Amino acid sequence: MPQSPHDRAAEYHNKAAHAHQAAATAHGKGDHLTAHELSKQAHEHSTKAFEHSKEASEHAASSKN
Repeated sequence: MPQSPHDRAAEYHNKAAHAHQAAATAHGKGDHLTAHELSKQAHEHSTKAFEHSKEASEHAASSKN
């Protein structure tokens, strides 16, 4: 069964949060290169979450009409 845009958005929001947390941990340990890569990954996940949230919103709006 395919995931709804809302479910995909939630999944990417969770992935972004996890990557942000891992980046903060790496930064705290002085591993700035890893922290930078994880921050970049978190940003990519956040962008995908936004895209899926927008899709879910558009889908909800079209369902009401």
